[in-house]
Amino acid sequence: MNTIMKIFLIVIALLVGYTAVAQNLMPGKPEQAGISSERLGRIDNLVQEYLSTQQIPGAVVLIARQGKIVYQKAYGFSDADTKTPMKTDHIFRIASQTKAITSLAVMMLWEEGKFLLDEPVSKYIPELKNPRVLVNFNESDSSYSTEPAKSEPTIRQLLTHTSGIDYAAIGSREMKGIYAKAGVPSGIGNNTGKLADKIKLLAQLPLKHHPGERYTYGLNTDVLGYLVEIWSGMSLDEFFQKRIFLPLGMKDTYFYLPKEKYSRLVTLCETQNGKAVTVKGKIYDQVDPNYPATAGTYYSGGAGLSGTIEDYARFLQLFLNGGTYNGTRLLSRKTVELMLTNQVQPPLTTQFGLGFGLETASNDYLSVYSVGSFSWGGAFSTQYWADPKEKLVALIYTNMYNAPLRSLGDKFKIATYQAIVD
Repeated sequence: MNTIMKIFLIVIALLVGYTAVAQNLMPGKPEQAGISSERLGRIDNLVQEYLSTQQIPGAVVLIARQGKIVYQKAYGFSDADTKTPMKTDHIFRIASQTKAITSLAVMMLWEEGKFLLDEPVSKYIPELKNPRVLVNFNESDSSYSTEPAKSEPTIRQLLTHTSGIDYAAIGSREMKGIYAKAGVPSGIGNNTGKLADKIKLLAQLPLKHHPGERYTYGLNTDVLGYLVEIWSGMSLDEFFQKRIFLPLGMKDTYFYLPKEKYSRLVTLCETQNGKAVTVKGKIYDQVDPNYPATAGTYYSGGAGLSGTIEDYARFLQLFLNGGTYNGTRLLSRKTVELMLTNQVQPPLTTQFGLGFGLETASNDYLSVYSVGSFSWGGAFSTQYWADPKEKLVALIYTNMYNAPLRSLGDKFKIATYQAIVD
C-alpha cells in the first residue's frame, strides 16, 4: 500500500470516528442501527396494555441509536376529555428533567472560569453564609431549633444534592412545613415572583443535615439556577434560550409556552379508582396544573420546563457526542466526562454525577443499563436515559400527577434493550 493511500485511509477513519461521536439525530431504519423492527413491536404491546387498562390516557416514545431515531411514536390521547389524538410533537411538563439542563448551564459557566466547584455557595449568594442545621421541629406550628452547620454548602454539593437543602411540597415532613410557612415554593408550576427573592429566603432557613453528610434530593438546582443568573448576567430563561436551546434546535422547550403553542400542551391527568382522569383541582403548591400555558416570571432551575420528547433527545445526544451538537460545542469532552463521573463518595451510596443519576460498577447488577449510562425523570411520569456504550437515547413521556408509573418506565427499559440485536 503506498503512502498516499495510507494517508487517505487514515483521514477516512478519522472522519468516520468523528461522525460516530458528533451525530445529529436523524430518522433511520432500526436495522441500520442494530435494532430489530420486529422486537420493537413489544413496546407497542406494552404501551397499549397501559392504555387499554386506562392507567394512562396517552404517551410518546422515542428511541435513538447511533444517531438514528429508530422509534418515535405517539399513543392514545393528549386530552382524556376531548379525546384529542396524541402527536409526537405534543408538549409535556418535564419538571425535574429541568435539572440536567440547569446543570449543563452551570458547567458551561464553569468552563468560562466563573467559579470553582468546591467554593462555598456563599461566595456568590452571601445570604447562605453561616448556615444552620435543623435539630428539632414542632409540627403543630412549624417552629424549630437549629445548630451551626459544620461547614458551608459548596457548588459541587448543590450539583449532587448533598448540600442539606430539602424540597418544598415533596420533601420531608419537617422541611415541607418550614418551607411552606416561609413561602418557599417547589418550583413546580410556580409562575409568580422572582427566583432570586425565593432563593435568598431559602438561604435563611435551616438545612436538613450538615453539608456532605447525606444525599437529600432538594431545591439545590433552583439555587444553581439563581447562580447561573448571577454568573451570566441573564435570566435563567434567557440563558437557556440563547446558550442552549437555540444551538441544540430545542425549539419547543420553555418555562412558559408562547400562546400559539398552548394547544399542544398535554392535559395533566391523575389516577382515580385505578383510572386516569383529567386533574380538575390544584397540584403541589396549590398551583394551576395548566401552568405552562400562562405567563410567568419565576424560572425554576429544578422543575420549571416543558417541552417535546425530541427536544430532550437532542439534549441527551449532546452528551453522547462529547459536548457537541448541530456543529456547535457547548462543553468539552473532558467536562462531559466529569459530569458523568460519580461524585458521591463513600460512606454515601448514591450514584450521582453533576446533574444525573449514574449507572456505575457498584449498582450495575440492578439494571440492564450499561455502566456509564445516565438517567433521571420528572414528577409527571416522564423518564429518560442515555447509554454511551450502546450509543442509545431512550425516552417515554406521559403526564400523570401523583402516579409515577415506575413499572411502565422499567418495562420500557427492558423492551428497549431486548430489541438490540447486533
